[in-house]
Amino acid sequence: MSEDGMDVDSASTPKTENTKKKLGQPSASSESASKYPKMDLAQRIHKLVMFSKGKLENKEMSLEEEVKKEILEEIENPSLYRSLMATLGWESVDKLQEMDEKHAQSMKEFEEKVEEVKENAGDMEVLDARLLAARYAAKSLSKDSAVEMYEKVLALPKLSSGKKIDALMECARVASFYGDLKKNIELIEKASKLAQDGGDWDRRNRLKVYSALSKLLSRDVKEASGLLVDCIATFSCNELCSYTDFLVYTVISNILHLPRPELKKKAIDGPEILSGSKDIPEVIKLVNALYDCDYNLYLHAMVEVHAVLVADRFLEPHAGFFMRELHVLGYKQFLDSYKSVRLDSMASSFGVSTSFLDLQLSRFISAGRVTAKI
Repeated sequence: MSEDGMDVDSASTPKTENTKKKLGQPSASSESASKYPKMDLAQRIHKLVMFSKGKLENKEMSLEEEVKKEILEEIENPSLYRSLMATLGWESVDKLQEMDEKHAQSMKEFEEKVEEVKENAGDMEVLDARLLAARYAAKSLSKDSAVEMYEKVLALPKLSSGKKIDALMECARVASFYGDLKKNIELIEKASKLAQDGGDWDRRNRLKVYSALSKLLSRDVKEASGLLVDCIATFSCNELCSYTDFLVYTVISNILHLPRPELKKKAIDGPEILSGSKDIPEVIKLVNALYDCDYNLYLHAMVEVHAVLVADRFLEPHAGFFMRELHVLGYKQFLDSYKSVRLDSMASSFGVSTSFLDLQLSRFISAGRVTAKI
């Protein structure tokens, strides 16, 4: 690293040994990223919200107490707890005020440390002090406080493009954790522009996953599907989502857009999909049933996949959209094999009543989604 340190990124030394990184393992830049906010906590909170709304059957009776304990004892985030008091009807606890006072004192000390290193140390020490404050805020304070702290990091002079990208991605996770899609997209777009001009391969690769998930939330599924499948062999964004969740996003989005031969190659027989298939049985059943033209099993698999969609914070907002598109996909593939077919024969293939199929096809045909006549 150069003496002034912040205007360049240190290059990692290539390894000479012939080792293959396990799928889904964090990269060097991913490992150096802040572990907070914890995105798996956001997923568990989402599940609790779905339980409370009756959209999911609650099979995890201890989940609520586990989440409460994590918020109060591990991350000590009174702002997050108070927001869930309103959302989930939690009762207040005495230690919230105590945590507020503790965090106010901590942030004061962080600012004093920044001023101290400005006077007595170099730019890298100032960056480290600012990052400590930002990551503390991301863990224990509100979204607005955390974003403000990361903005102070980004305002530092002589900050390299790599360090800016890292800070933008960490701040984007804060926005994503709290469901601020607009801010999330804004930060990822800034990071992507920097990466085009001077980011290394690892950061550009990780940014693809960040971009893909923001596009999923924006319902730009086609664009997201391409980004996800591009990263399937090099995924390292464990700070953003688990590898299992990443595989779900990849298969669900690509089943709607990949041509049949490519679907077989990339979403069914791809080595990464095969290695993780046991962890996503509902999604694998769906894509295999479609490819095998087993339409009865396909509709049954859709019912199981619906629960997967609802349980995931990136997919649930568009669960209705995905279910509709999966229906259209199945009906179009079936009808493409025939010049004409009886309605009762088609209903039998899908395992539904003729009246149900008549109603659905009528809607899709009138909307121009299925090219057919009844």
